[in-house]
Amino acid sequence: MSLFDEISSAITAAMKARDKVRLDALRAVKKDFIEAKTAPGANGELADDAALKIIAKLVKQRKDTAVIYEENGRPELAANELAEAAIIEEYLPKQLTDEELTEALKAIIVQVGATSARDMGKVMGVATKALAGKAEGRAISAKVKELLA
Repeated sequence: MSLFDEISSAITAAMKARDKVRLDALRAVKKDFIEAKTAPGANGELADDAALKIIAKLVKQRKDTAVIYEENGRPELAANELAEAAIIEEYLPKQLTDEELTEALKAIIVQVGATSARDMGKVMGVATKALAGKAEGRAISAKVKELLA
C-alpha cells in the first residue's frame, strides 16, 4: 500500500475515532500529497520517496512553528504543533541514531573522496539523497562539518 493510500485509510480511522488532532495532521499531509500529484509536470502519481520528502518537510514545519509559539508565550499552540508533528512522524522511516549517522557519513565521505571542508558540497549532495527521511538535513550537515574538520 502506498503512503497516499495509508494516509487516506488513517484519515478514515481518525474520523471514526473522533481524534481531532490526528485528523487535522493527516488531512494536512493528504492536502500536500494531492497538491504534489496535481502540480504542473506531475503525472498524477506520487512516488513514496517524494511522499517521504513531503512528510519530512511537514514535520520540520511543525517543529519550527512550535518553537516560534514557545518564544511568543503560546505553549498551548506549541503543544498542538508538536502533537501533530509526532503523528506525522509515524509515517517516516526509523530515524538513524548518532552512531549510525556517523558510520553512514564516513562511508559517503570515502565514496566521494572528500578530504577537507571544501568538499562539503559533494558530500552533502550524496548524503541528503542517500539518507532522505532517515535523518534531518541539519543533523547531516552538522555531522559532515564535524567529520571533515
